[in-house]
Amino acid sequence: MGKLAYLQCPTGISGDMCLGALTSLGVPLEYLTEKLNGLGIEQEYKLRTELVDHNGQQATKLHVDLTHTHHHNHEHNHHHGRHLPEIEQMILKAKLPSRAEAWSLAVFRRLAIAEGEVHGIAPEKVHFHEVGAVDAIVDIVGTCLGLDWLGLDSNDEGLPLLYCSALPTGGGTIRASHGQMAVPVPAVLKLWEMRACPVYSNGIERELVTPTGAAIATTLATDFGAPPPMTIRQVGLGAGSLHLPIPNILQIWLGEQTTSVATSPYLETISVLETQIDDLSPQAIGYVFEALFAAGAVDVFTQPIGMKKSRPGILLTVICHPENLSQCEAILFLETTTLGIRRFTQQRAILQREIQQVETKYGSVRVKVAWTGSLKQRNITNVQPEYEDCAELARKYNIPLREIQRLALENWHIQINNQ
Repeated sequence: MGKLAYLQCPTGISGDMCLGALTSLGVPLEYLTEKLNGLGIEQEYKLRTELVDHNGQQATKLHVDLTHTHHHNHEHNHHHGRHLPEIEQMILKAKLPSRAEAWSLAVFRRLAIAEGEVHGIAPEKVHFHEVGAVDAIVDIVGTCLGLDWLGLDSNDEGLPLLYCSALPTGGGTIRASHGQMAVPVPAVLKLWEMRACPVYSNGIERELVTPTGAAIATTLATDFGAPPPMTIRQVGLGAGSLHLPIPNILQIWLGEQTTSVATSPYLETISVLETQIDDLSPQAIGYVFEALFAAGAVDVFTQPIGMKKSRPGILLTVICHPENLSQCEAILFLETTTLGIRRFTQQRAILQREIQQVETKYGSVRVKVAWTGSLKQRNITNVQPEYEDCAELARKYNIPLREIQRLALENWHIQINNQ
């Protein structure tokens, strides 16, 4: 079983959140300090950690405190900053563990390519501004040191066996070296584009993913999305600096890869949209259903409700994956009369399932099979013929729908017993 980690990023990712989560997992601050000293900038900063409270949840906040000497030098050297070749030489001379060295170089190279494309210059000519600052160098190299210290297995490309959730886009504006900028900033957008990274809006209008965090995730993550099948052994919690409606905490799940499909049911993060409507034609609701499912909604349903002034109405609820939230919400605003939509982020337990094909004397029917346990030791809990297949055959041969469903289930059981 391979040792892996999963980044759960409900409020985004930044370099200091990564380092905080890694120290929460047990990576010694003394080890990080010792290795980072090889970069030749030890006089410019100090590392420290503290436990902080975000919305009632405790997490580790890592601080890169810049020294007075660094402030003086930073002002003196403001115009030339640090460019990629200088940073690469710092990393190569630091005598880091081989994997940490390679990963650090890869992160900075990808970030330089992204910044270069944004500004129309070669990666070597990129003036990193905030990203070239001491704290960002410490965050990136420190994160690579921490992942190596944890002993994560490597994938086929030599990168850590690291997975990452879809990332929230954030919103609003920030003030940067180039002036006022929209969030997500151009470098982050370019990094997402380069990696075809899945993103979604969680409704929080702040900078949630920094260039440093985006560079770490898009360079080192093997894949984005739901957690891979794994056995969780430890969870690290790294605190950000923002005070948000939900805890500003990055989670790193540390564990082992399972040899077969994970035990069911398993948890996945899901988004829920809901709004009440009392002035829309029922025909339009049917159209909205079709549009939402086409946009990737997992489920859509309505409930009758009583509204103000005793008006009858419906509660329209949409369940979707976080990366489809924005598109589903846009459909609700476009196709209904609602003026407001509530958003929830929840977890749901779902069974492992697959679609199997069953032959009947009238034709082929797909059957959805759900189970608990593993692929080798299944405990089948539900078998359901696909409605559309059964309805098509029932209409074609003028046979009751229930008869087609019965035949499909009967033949499925025969097929399973003969295996």
